[in-house]
Amino acid sequence: MTNLLPFFLLVSTVALAADVPFYLGTYTKPGKSEGIYFGRLDTETGRLGPVVLAGKAVNPSYVALSPDGRHLYSTTEENGGAVAAFAVSADGRLTLLNTSATGGTGTCHVWVDAAGRNVLSADYSSGTVASMPVKADGSLGERTGFAKLEGSGPDPKRQARAYAHGIYSGLADKYAYVCDLGSDKVWTFRFDAARGALTPAAPPFASVPPGGGPRHLALHPSGNFAYVNNEMGLTVTAFARDAATGALTALETVPTLPAGTDTVGVTTAEIFCHPTGKWLYVSNRGHDSIATYSIAADGRLHFLEAAPAQVKVPRGFAIDPNGRWLITAGQDDHKIAVLKIDSATGRLTPTGHTAEVGSPVCVLFARP
Repeated sequence: MTNLLPFFLLVSTVALAADVPFYLGTYTKPGKSEGIYFGRLDTETGRLGPVVLAGKAVNPSYVALSPDGRHLYSTTEENGGAVAAFAVSADGRLTLLNTSATGGTGTCHVWVDAAGRNVLSADYSSGTVASMPVKADGSLGERTGFAKLEGSGPDPKRQARAYAHGIYSGLADKYAYVCDLGSDKVWTFRFDAARGALTPAAPPFASVPPGGGPRHLALHPSGNFAYVNNEMGLTVTAFARDAATGALTALETVPTLPAGTDTVGVTTAEIFCHPTGKWLYVSNRGHDSIATYSIAADGRLHFLEAAPAQVKVPRGFAIDPNGRWLITAGQDDHKIAVLKIDSATGRLTPTGHTAEVGSPVCVLFARP
């Protein structure tokens, strides 16, 4: 998987217009994974090209691309809490530019703002979030924004304190939202993209049901709604979003599995809206499925199915920019699988197309 040359020669000589590139973040293990991987998906057939090593890194469990696709940023566990910056070559390979300390520990999520001026990070262990400026060459400067979350939840083992699990800037980069698994809150910060500053908004947070454990967030393409998957509660909370104030107002919380399902050892992981805004998808680890919902005009959800993810422990997944395919990442069986999205119903069906890669946990498509 690490021999890039034959693959990139093939791509350069037989360029397929239907191909879309994607990156995979992994947990690195000797003999399994060495860092961040690169592949291509044929959007006409759902077939996968070879998956190859793009750049070496230590536990790059979450990755994000700059808006122009020229730079990639990843979590890293080499230097405590830090984000690594890479230059992206035309063939998809990555060159490390630098790493920047977040000021916290246990960096688990990264996000690039819409203008590409800042990279935001969430540190799980320390319950902190940070903002770092992007320099002209794509490298990262020292952090300009920082906040430590406070609070706890009803589960004494997992919610004794704040645990920042994801950070997302709004569509206009005016606000940033932070999922705090420990306090059952989704924090809202005013985000000054010009200065990279984070300051508490008013109101400063919205809540999910006690013991839910909010993990990740998906903004609806309209900007009017936000959806948060609750890792511990096996639910999704739908919020109405006020674009002017950034405030989130809970609409409902719905389960990610049918009633009566055995939920021992099951947790949710990733969440994404379909590009059309018609459907929402959430991964269930342990049950190894992708929950699918239709989204009503008022933002509420209707459960459609929990489709087999075709991998073991689907920690991450992503939807291709055309909205036709979904790639799941199996942390425990070391493979990725392609599911087809029905254009009329949003339901998922297996394609049989898979590829091997060690401990994949994040899937990121390059922007068209």
